[in-house]
Amino acid sequence: MYAPQSTPASPDGDVIAERRTLWRWHFYAGLFVMPLLIVLAITGTLYCFQPQIEPMLYRDRMIVADTHGPRLSQDALLAKAIAAEPRDAKPTLAQIETDRTRSAEFVFRLRSGESESVYINPYDGTVLGTLSVEHRLMKQIRNLHRGLMLGKTGELLMELAGCWTLVMIGTGIALWWPWGGKNRRASGVWLPRVSLKGRAWWRDLHAVGGAWLAIGALFFVLSGLPWSGSWGKQFKALATTASLGYPKGAWGEAHVHSTAPGNASQEGGEHAMHAMHGNDPAMKLDDLPLHQTPWAVGATAVPSSADSAAASRVSLDDVVALAAKQGVADDYGIALPASPTGVYTVSSFPADPRDERTLHIDQYSGRVLSDISYGSYGAVAQAISYGTSLHMGRYFGMANQIVCSAISLGLAALSVTGFVMWLKRRPSRKLGAPSRPAKRPPMRAWRSGLALVGIAFPLMGMTMLAVWCLDRITFGRQSGAQAQA
Repeated sequence: MYAPQSTPASPDGDVIAERRTLWRWHFYAGLFVMPLLIVLAITGTLYCFQPQIEPMLYRDRMIVADTHGPRLSQDALLAKAIAAEPRDAKPTLAQIETDRTRSAEFVFRLRSGESESVYINPYDGTVLGTLSVEHRLMKQIRNLHRGLMLGKTGELLMELAGCWTLVMIGTGIALWWPWGGKNRRASGVWLPRVSLKGRAWWRDLHAVGGAWLAIGALFFVLSGLPWSGSWGKQFKALATTASLGYPKGAWGEAHVHSTAPGNASQEGGEHAMHAMHGNDPAMKLDDLPLHQTPWAVGATAVPSSADSAAASRVSLDDVVALAAKQGVADDYGIALPASPTGVYTVSSFPADPRDERTLHIDQYSGRVLSDISYGSYGAVAQAISYGTSLHMGRYFGMANQIVCSAISLGLAALSVTGFVMWLKRRPSRKLGAPSRPAKRPPMRAWRSGLALVGIAFPLMGMTMLAVWCLDRITFGRQSGAQAQA
């Protein structure tokens, strides 16, 4: 991985020992992170351009000619989609867009358990084709990005990769830091020295590139971890419980964050609402068949409609009109009721986090049971919403996509340069880890920092302890060893 740059003529022994220790931690972090970082960088870049890639790949199904005529109603389009699907297929989602060149999309749950999108021409009702939700390209890329398509095991690996990237960034910046003080020039610190040859040139390229990309890499890690499968879920639950995420009890047609009507306490109000609507407290928004949901509301409970056999269901067009009245007009999903006590759930996940909105609507009366907007979020959830939009390259449009891609591909390039440096210094048939310094440096600040990281991310803490033990058992102490930089 990274090799420390040359030190002053008569360096202090503690400085040499500290730098070599940092180098060892940087090496071990990079050894684990490199292949996963390349996967994250490539898949992240591709997924960042999903809005451009999918309409190009599936143009025959997603794109239609604007006839400048009237569009069919949502209920008529849904009826066309139902007629095109097998009899036992259940409609689960309507995707609403006002772009007149986009087809209407409805998602169905098939008997096999998989989901399928049906695309309809909104002007004449022609069925344009279908597309598997689970097997479409961008879904596969997203699964690779989040968990290598290995389920829970892959999610844990990617979470660990993010955590170890924090160690790699911290130790890398410490090794890059111009220890020579004012005598150091911009070349070799802010610009690579092109006059160098061999491994020294690769080292300069790696060190300088890492310094420029450090802030972007840190942002990617911190904005991505809240979505991770293990730590992210626990953090979301903690933030929700502490009212740092979504505050409980946003009931009613207005932005009300108190009890259900007629109840004296929030807790009593929630139980009353469950009893009134037959709500299953285990049903969360993340369980609904929506393409994407805002982070802040994923762990919130989904209310239920009052089971009324005599009442007719509110039409899909009425739900669209109600959503527009509430300020949700374009590019959102409507999860359809799956049972007599189910609700319509309107979920808007736009590029600007301030426009995020979630509505739960009684399927019989059309009454808004829950209305959650960005203003309902706690401080942590609001920050994560902004981080997510920037992370996905959505907030500033194409400019955001280009910046995210440059950072991602730059991190992939750092992995390549680190690998080349390792090959050039690695002895034959040996790991080539930097030797342990003969003198153990105090490094109290670093030890405290790593301990805090291990506490904040327990899975990371366990692997750090495992690496430390394995290193001491396998390699032992090599006193006085000095590797060539």
